Amino acid sequence: MTATSTPIPRASTRIRPARLVLHLFLTATALAWLAPLLWAVYSALRPYTETSTKGYVSWPDKLSLDNFTDAFTQSGMAHYFGNTLLIAVPAVLLTLFASSCVAFYVSRFDFRLNLTLLLVFTAGNLLPQQVIITPLYRLYLLIDLPGITTSGKLYDSALGLVLIHVAFQAGFCTFVLSNYMRMLPHELTEAALVDGASVWRLYWQIVLPLCRPAMAALATLLSIWIYNDFFWAIVLVATGENMPITSALQNLSGQYFTDPNLIAAGALLTAVPTLLVYFALQRHFVSGLTLGANKG
Repeated sequence: MTATSTPIPRASTRIRPARLVLHLFLTATALAWLAPLLWAVYSALRPYTETSTKGYVSWPDKLSLDNFTDAFTQSGMAHYFGNTLLIAVPAVLLTLFASSCVAFYVSRFDFRLNLTLLLVFTAGNLLPQQVIITPLYRLYLLIDLPGITTSGKLYDSALGLVLIHVAFQAGFCTFVLSNYMRMLPHELTEAALVDGASVWRLYWQIVLPLCRPAMAALATLLSIWIYNDFFWAIVLVATGENMPITSALQNLSGQYFTDPNLIAAGALLTAVPTLLVYFALQRHFVSGLTLGANKG
């Protein structure tokens, strides 16, 4: 006598109307978000002579990378990339180091002005940059740094841009890192103190390695913010040779004629480093953003 198996009913695969509407909405939103980028790529691949003759909304006769090579050479982009690297790398490292030190102090030690100190650092992000243009500009002109900067002053130097970025970004990083460090179990630091570990060793070898996801997420955000900065570069730098990459696109604009296809190619080239930073730190960036999502 053979046993007959009862067939298991299959779950219904019918798509609900609400879910279909959601997917259509998300698809339309993604296309709307990507449309300017795709249009910039399309324009950068077309020569301006063809665009001026047939219009932007037309089928291309020729697609090439000539605009990208011309934009890179005509704007001196390699030099400006070096300037930006000289500003962004020290600014990111100094911001993360300074903010992690403050966050470690306010999160792992209890004292009377603990919360007040954290609020002071965080409140710096609430101050609009435009408010302090005039006093900061005059202060930079008054500070002499002979032999340290090419201009002999803090004004018109990479050091001046590094310091202003550190000052403005340290508050946000301190706030994020202090909240993350509070989540770490105090038993780790207490056991290390009992074993005779110094405060520096406690910070550098125990707490800081555990903050790697948060540090990577902040490094990604800081790299993008500082790299894309244009405001402080215009205010605190006077010499064109000392400006970062965001000002290189100005070299592609002529006095009487501007090639928008060439500028589109230059804008896409300037966006490449930020994409590389994001893809290099993507795993840590996503894990850093989701920290505490499963906490009760």
